[in-house]
Amino acid sequence: QVQLVESGGGVVQAGASLRLSCVASGGSLSTYNMGWFRQAPGKEREFVAAIRRSGLTTFYTNSVKGRFTISRDNAKNTMYLQMNKLQPEDTAVYYCAADPSLEISQDASAYWHWGQGTQVTVSS
Repeated sequence: QVQLVESGGGVVQAGASLRLSCVASGGSLSTYNMGWFRQAPGKEREFVAAIRRSGLTTFYTNSVKGRFTISRDNAKNTMYLQMNKLQPEDTAVYYCAADPSLEISQDASAYWHWGQGTQVTVSS
């Protein structure tokens, strides 16, 4: 069973950038569509971005389009989320997740494997 570990979170000021990483072990990342989700205090977990196995197709929630970029390096078994122009409303715990199904999904229930999360805090 694949294990996922996120890193790269931190405390930054509005307008700054962070790059999150998600490293997989115990399995090949190339067999999964991958996604990033986030959960802010008192709110439900929400979809942020997803990327197909090949890396050629990506999807984003509207609030991060043009600011966040999802990418993957299957040779390194790693996925990334480059976050630019961070805003206080981006503050949340960010989770990476792996989906074994054929179609890429924005639905958290489609993802079988989850990391433990990394905290991102953006101050105004």
